Amino acid sequence: MTPSHAAADEEAAALALLTPEAVRERSRLVLAAAEIGDLSHFAYHHERLNTAADLVAETIRGNYPDLAVPYHSRWRHFMIDGEDRWRTLAEEHGLDDTAQRSRAAFDLAVVSVLLDAGAGPDWRYLDERTGRSFARSEGLAVASLEAFARGLFSSKAGEPLRADARALRGVETGDLAEAFQAGTANPLVGLEGRAALLRALGEALEAQCDVFGAPEPRVGGLFDHLLARVTQAGKLPARDILVAVLRSLGSIWPGRIQLGGWNLGDTWRHDAVTTDPPTTALIPFHKLSQWLTYSLVEPMEWAGVAVTDLDSLTGLAEYRNGGLFVDLHVLEPKHPDVLTETHRPDSQTIVEWRALTVALLDRIAPLVRERLQIDAAAFPLAKVLEGGTWSAGRYIAARKRPGGGPPITIMSDGAVF
Repeated sequence: MTPSHAAADEEAAALALLTPEAVRERSRLVLAAAEIGDLSHFAYHHERLNTAADLVAETIRGNYPDLAVPYHSRWRHFMIDGEDRWRTLAEEHGLDDTAQRSRAAFDLAVVSVLLDAGAGPDWRYLDERTGRSFARSEGLAVASLEAFARGLFSSKAGEPLRADARALRGVETGDLAEAFQAGTANPLVGLEGRAALLRALGEALEAQCDVFGAPEPRVGGLFDHLLARVTQAGKLPARDILVAVLRSLGSIWPGRIQLGGWNLGDTWRHDAVTTDPPTTALIPFHKLSQWLTYSLVEPMEWAGVAVTDLDSLTGLAEYRNGGLFVDLHVLEPKHPDVLTETHRPDSQTIVEWRALTVALLDRIAPLVRERLQIDAAAFPLAKVLEGGTWSAGRYIAARKRPGGGPPITIMSDGAVF
């Protein structure tokens, strides 16, 4: 094989990993190993999945008695005491034009999601409007929304509601510390990593003006890029949104595996994933990218685009969904270190846990729908997550541990979870 052919094969293999199909297929390989007891860190008890489905269905009915569950996305966290803070902000700034409003929504969603890696147990954000204190994902959402409203991510005076390359490249750790009220007495995990991620985002925008617009690239240019791919029937597959996100923003992830000239982002190694070279042992999750994709579906729909095949995306490999299965003993640690040690994201323990989480979300979704007597077309995985597994995971965590933290401790760099 010539060097040029080898390089082309590596690029093709890399691009295949930057898809939801790779996430789903390779996670199922890990679950298959669990089903025959061939994993090192977790045992799988399939008979307990029904108990988990019961709790999830009960949680959904409690949260949404009419089963009108919205998608699992960042926009849920901008609802504060019944007020849609994003809608209020857009109206205050006169964003009446659909395209203008959609670009700003993309700007906010991308920046807010990238800042949504785990906050840690001790950080809080005091919301001046309500006087309430918010923690974890809700606190990060409110803090990022307020920073967006003040123009932290915009380089244009008088146009705060944008996130452009020039401003993002200049974001420093101190800027985020001030915006997020973080400091010694209010520590936010991975603060430096978050600032570095935003600077890398700015660099990615400048490097891809064909996607993000020229001469002043902004995150919202991705809206126009996707709009150009909508069919004449006004449809856009959800998979296309994710692939665009993975390919255009992949360069921002720090210290990740590289293959064929591509940064593979949230991709790790596990011995149970045996495939053809050069990607054997590699397993992608693309958690933040899929969370972001779910969060971009609604702005596309607000613009009149019908986003199709939402279930082509996978469940999210994060600690609320994963914690649900551990706390309900669907997944049982095989040795005490799983629960007592702090683990790196690339450890076999965490990769195994995340893969099993993705595969089990596919298993639990039809069981939940069966209990709710609703079909997949009306209740896609994005609603099962929101209603749902994420909420049930948080509920059971709060019952089991002070502060409601996850059952397994992960060392975060501000750019994974």
